[in-house]
Amino acid sequence: MSAAAWQAVLARLDDAAKLVDLDPDVHRILRSCERVLQVSVPVRMDDGRVEVFDGWRVHHDTTRGPGKGGIRFHPEVDADEVRALAAGMTFKTAVADLPFGGAKGGVRCDPTALSLGELERVTRRYAYEILPLIGTDRDVPAPDVNTDGRVMAWLMDTVAMTTGQHQQGVVTGKPLSVGGTRAHSGATSTGVVVCARAAFRRLDLPLAGRRVVIQGFGKVGGPLAFLLASAGMRVVAVSDVGGAVLNEGGLDAHELAGHVAAAGTVAGFVGGDDLDPDDLWSVPCELLVPAALGGVITPAVAAQLEAKVVVEAANGPTTPEAEPLLEERGVVVVPDILANAGGVTASYFEWAQAKQAYAWDEDLIAQRLRERMERAFDAVWSRAEVLEVPLRRAAFALALERVASAIQARGLFP
Repeated sequence: MSAAAWQAVLARLDDAAKLVDLDPDVHRILRSCERVLQVSVPVRMDDGRVEVFDGWRVHHDTTRGPGKGGIRFHPEVDADEVRALAAGMTFKTAVADLPFGGAKGGVRCDPTALSLGELERVTRRYAYEILPLIGTDRDVPAPDVNTDGRVMAWLMDTVAMTTGQHQQGVVTGKPLSVGGTRAHSGATSTGVVVCARAAFRRLDLPLAGRRVVIQGFGKVGGPLAFLLASAGMRVVAVSDVGGAVLNEGGLDAHELAGHVAAAGTVAGFVGGDDLDPDDLWSVPCELLVPAALGGVITPAVAAQLEAKVVVEAANGPTTPEAEPLLEERGVVVVPDILANAGGVTASYFEWAQAKQAYAWDEDLIAQRLRERMERAFDAVWSRAEVLEVPLRRAAFALALERVASAIQARGLFP
């Protein structure tokens, strides 16, 4: 799957290169990563033995600015997955018109099997090993799958302790007490809602009363259910790793969140009926939001999808093989490099505030996030109309034009 993810990115890059008549030299540059660092992460476990984990930090392209991308802790992460995610960040930051390049990191571990002390030691040793690549003006990590503000604080502290320099801008997604920004935790979900509103407006579909299906109820899917319900939509089905739940009348997002906090899964929620997760895709709805891991919308899933609009909150949820089928069926797909750019946009705001040593007001952050996401959506939609292609191809074309322009402006060293 990981190798397939990297090949999928290359296929989309190649397609966009044809759309914009990309310079062949620039094309060759972007088909490779600037640097791939693989590290060994030895950690003393609570029982006294030493466990060795594999870790990676990848820079795909940093022409437009410092590398930007999350760090994930997952038992199946590998080099190809991290490379694919780093390339995705190159294009995502370009679509959102942020002064960043693309980076990503990961450690192959199961954080659910680690004690709090073991998790901290994994984080700090990994941070030490990737120290040559990270820095406020070189590469700025953020939370991703199975990492959070606490992990970012450990990483920032490790940098400070080993370099003797306090770099508040070396990571984003930090706790407020150490320089984090308000509204960061829900920014990805907010950006998804902005894109959903914009897509429905362009398609002349009202939001009120429309049905939503959400795959994933974690850091993005959880807040998203509340935000979409607050916008007047009916969240009729939700799934997570433990199961799925359905209520045609609409699930109560607050009560569902309380159930998940107690039970660890949406399964068994009394406000709905249990549903086979495989049947989630065929639940009739106007909006489907994949908000978990990648590669879930396969051709088989695309054939049974009962949604008018798909807004990709997860990274790479739709396989390249499924895209033509979705297009044939008239499903409008707002791609991940646009739809989930709210998170990296909020990270940009946090980074900017750290460099200024001045915190912005929460209202200003919300306003700027909304404006940037709306501007990015409008740019992608306009490019799709001009090129007469789906939104994903238009988004990659727009991103590629911006990255290529930067590469050509800076030239090739030496």
